[in-house]
Amino acid sequence: MPESSAKRIVVLGSTGSIGTQTLDVCRWRGYRVVGLAAGKNLEALCEQILEFRPEVVAADPSIQPELRQRFPDLKLAPIEEVAAHPSDVVVGAVPGLAGLSGVRSAVRAGRRLALANKESMVAAGPLLWAEAEASGAEILPVDSEHSALFQSLVGEPFGGVAELILTASGGPFLHEPADLCGVTPQMALNHPRWRMGPKVTVDSSTLFNKGLEVLEAKEFFRLPLEKVKVVIHPQSYVHSLVRFQDGNLKAQLGPTDMRLPIQYALTYPERLPTPLCDLPIPERLEFYPPDLMRFPALALAYEAGRMGGLAPAVLNAADEVAVEAFLKGRIGYCDIARILEKVLYQTPEGTLTWENIEQADREARRLALELMGA
Repeated sequence: MPESSAKRIVVLGSTGSIGTQTLDVCRWRGYRVVGLAAGKNLEALCEQILEFRPEVVAADPSIQPELRQRFPDLKLAPIEEVAAHPSDVVVGAVPGLAGLSGVRSAVRAGRRLALANKESMVAAGPLLWAEAEASGAEILPVDSEHSALFQSLVGEPFGGVAELILTASGGPFLHEPADLCGVTPQMALNHPRWRMGPKVTVDSSTLFNKGLEVLEAKEFFRLPLEKVKVVIHPQSYVHSLVRFQDGNLKAQLGPTDMRLPIQYALTYPERLPTPLCDLPIPERLEFYPPDLMRFPALALAYEAGRMGGLAPAVLNAADEVAVEAFLKGRIGYCDIARILEKVLYQTPEGTLTWENIEQADREARRLALELMGA
């Protein structure tokens, strides 16, 4: 299904789950991939370079010597330069707050940003919108839930929105085991529906990932926190709902395939055909409220949203440290939420600026490590 005038696409985080699925969409549409940014996955990145012949590439310094040897004519550059490279769409899919610099660079360059890095909007949403208003950049959501909300709101008067409702699968521990403190990394990584990176998979099991999505929705759609709700929906077929002031609901439904929201962000406002249009609809759909006692990380995300300022960035930093420690066997599963809570309530005072985010992020990581005895 190549298009007559191929768009130029930059993919930040090209070897990760969202990045590789973005490249699938580029193959469907015949798009020209002009920039790639990756981490340490040398072989996957080399395969992408051979296939797409990008004009510029960013990679972890540890693999750059080998890249130069294999591709002597390849232009290597910092991720900020790749993000600002001339293109029609930049896909921001570098996980964690590490993705913020590339996201900011793309926005400052006035690009259309297809944002899959929720942490950037969580930590720096107002700053990114200010940059976008100055540069003329567009920011479109790629997360399935936020894309669904965006699609449901197209053509609707925004003042008529009563609440946004995000759905959560509930992860692997929705009902059992009764005591979550014995959960191992292997158990937490066994998600029943999604195949994601280790960090996101653990966050999904604690529902902290849904907490980040709540904070992202608050900033992305610029609504009060109390207007963003969560419901458990194990089938993961309804991605979100919008309730309007007159009581009507709009739901966006679809298969659990991230290439659909990715393509929507790349082709918006057009809807173009995909190979996924005939997937089956589940026979049963269930919805019920989340158990905040069982999943305290979700409650802590709401608390960070109420605190505002630097609190979301602090909470995100603490979670990145805690989840890494859990995956390495240094702390238990229930310790994740305990560390998040202790770090959150030591959020420093200060206005939200780019410099303050970096400082608060560093301090939160230091404090989290200190709490773990590192």
